[in-house]
Amino acid sequence: MPLPDGTASTEELTSRINSIRDSLDLPKKKQRLAEIEAMMGRNGFWESPGAQDAIAELKSLKSMIEPVESVTRRLEDLSVLYELAESEKDAAALKEADDERIAVSEEVERVSMMALLSGPNDDKDCYFSIQAGAGGTEACDWASMLFRMYLRFFERRGYKVEEIASREGDGAGIQSVDLLVKGPYAYGWMSCEAGVHRLVRISPFNAQGKRQTSFAAVDVLPVFPESNVELPEKDLDVTFFCRSSGAGGQNVNKVATAVRIRHIPSGLVVECVNERSQGQNKRQAISILKSKLEQIEQAKRDSEMAKIYGEKGEIAWGNQIRNYVLDDPRVKDLRTGVEVGNPQKVLDGHIDVFMEALLRQRAEKRARQGK
Repeated sequence: MPLPDGTASTEELTSRINSIRDSLDLPKKKQRLAEIEAMMGRNGFWESPGAQDAIAELKSLKSMIEPVESVTRRLEDLSVLYELAESEKDAAALKEADDERIAVSEEVERVSMMALLSGPNDDKDCYFSIQAGAGGTEACDWASMLFRMYLRFFERRGYKVEEIASREGDGAGIQSVDLLVKGPYAYGWMSCEAGVHRLVRISPFNAQGKRQTSFAAVDVLPVFPESNVELPEKDLDVTFFCRSSGAGGQNVNKVATAVRIRHIPSGLVVECVNERSQGQNKRQAISILKSKLEQIEQAKRDSEMAKIYGEKGEIAWGNQIRNYVLDDPRVKDLRTGVEVGNPQKVLDGHIDVFMEALLRQRAEKRARQGK
């Protein structure tokens, strides 16, 4: 069977993987991995305050190093396989080598995506939020559809998801939901989704079956384990309150453990309700607030981010990134032009095609700018 059109030669694949190794600065990452492993072997490591951060860094480093090393070994074995097949004029062995080259080519493609996630915060966990736009029930239902879509995506990626806060919609759906997403390159991947998502469909809530347009905004922030942002107590307005814990809000916690923090200088407001104590919720809320303030500073330095985030580091409603049209089935990303004709598959969490296209676009832009 002939190789598929466009299948790279062994030499081309080797050249690509060598470029990836260089772009990831693999020797430096392997050195850092060895340092962490040595640190983990010392007495008292597991009781130290930085143990969890070190473990998270170790997992992140391994997620970069191991796939590259694996495909490098496969390429070396493939070269040997071709040499043997050609020297012995063995048609069966040659076919085996061709089949392996197709498989290795696909693996190189997957690893190459990792090289695109080379931003300063791409390997971090992230805070991920969905906010329904104006439009009442329609918008809240759309926000809940997006929530389901992303949960499916997180599940396929193997990401761990913790709900920080949520507000139910009036009648259906959700007004908003805030999540902590943990996993390799969580921020790098999910940053592709920041912006306004537009839904067009025949409304299930309208007796006349009218076509309805709804909006929801997605916001993504990297988690900074050791943020340099200082938050003096005088700049914080902290309020503790009870959260509903039963159907319809019938049962309410007797102790006000939920927290709302307003950063007085910027006006930013953050809530955290899902931890068990005031102290835990306050620490989580402050962590989110620091990430938002870091994002504001980054947006000031980055013109591309400034288009997405306003002065307060929040999604600007005019920044529409993707249209989901259900009655004339298609989903189109307005940034890259990528369009697919199966909205249901997209809403089931298959959004990789949009993310990968945007990551490539970003990489090309950085290359043109010499960054």
